[in-house]
Amino acid sequence: MATPGKVSKKERKKQIPAKTSLNSPYRLQWSPLQSDDVHFILDTLKSKLSATGLEKKEVKGFRQWGKKRNKNPPTGHDSVAEPPQITLDTQGWTDVAARRQLAIGINEVTKALEKNQLRLVLVCKSVKPPHMTSHLIALCRTRGVAACQVPRLSESVAGLLGLKCVLALGFRQGDRNEDPTFSDTVEAIVPRVPALQVAWIPSPTSETGEGEGKAAGQKRKIEDISPDITECPSCVLQPLKVKRIIPNPYKIRKPKTKKK
Repeated sequence: MATPGKVSKKERKKQIPAKTSLNSPYRLQWSPLQSDDVHFILDTLKSKLSATGLEKKEVKGFRQWGKKRNKNPPTGHDSVAEPPQITLDTQGWTDVAARRQLAIGINEVTKALEKNQLRLVLVCKSVKPPHMTSHLIALCRTRGVAACQVPRLSESVAGLLGLKCVLALGFRQGDRNEDPTFSDTVEAIVPRVPALQVAWIPSPTSETGEGEGKAAGQKRKIEDISPDITECPSCVLQPLKVKRIIPNPYKIRKPKTKKK
């Protein structure tokens, strides 16, 4: 039986899980949208989607769960491994060309933003929990994409598209070969979208003329940023909250020697 002063072998083997959690000092919020702009955006989307006739219909058929792999892959100097191409699920849509110009859903919008493929992002305000779409604020701000939170977006658009819900909707940049179906819609909505405010990114008014020619999302040196950013009223630092302090259980501590 172990004495109360010493630690038993079983207690030494137990690993205490130590997790470090930090709260971000910045609070990301969507810029408020006026009621007149909300009605204009919803009416524009409804009229455009009903005119294009874009809708997803159920496709009855058996799904192929497995695909046969090529047992004899090409070998030699001529064979080059091609990267996997990400394709949209266009099965069941009435207009495939129009579907490729949209990014529907939070995951699809996030991937398109990371590749700089969007011109406009609309997010439903009834998303719960709110942090599911909070990362889109910084992504849109760093890439110069107009984005806003629209009330009743899912209720107005989901039925026209034949979906249960639409939490996020993005409009892609039109290619030269494709017909820009939603270009007039984007040009009409973008002027009514308020600018996003991110604390650690300078506003367009505080940027110098030298930084206007740089590409979106490009890193800049600290010297290029104006010193007035630290005095920005929108930059409010929140106090750091430490929930619990756990000592390192794997640290080897030397016993204290008694002075003679």
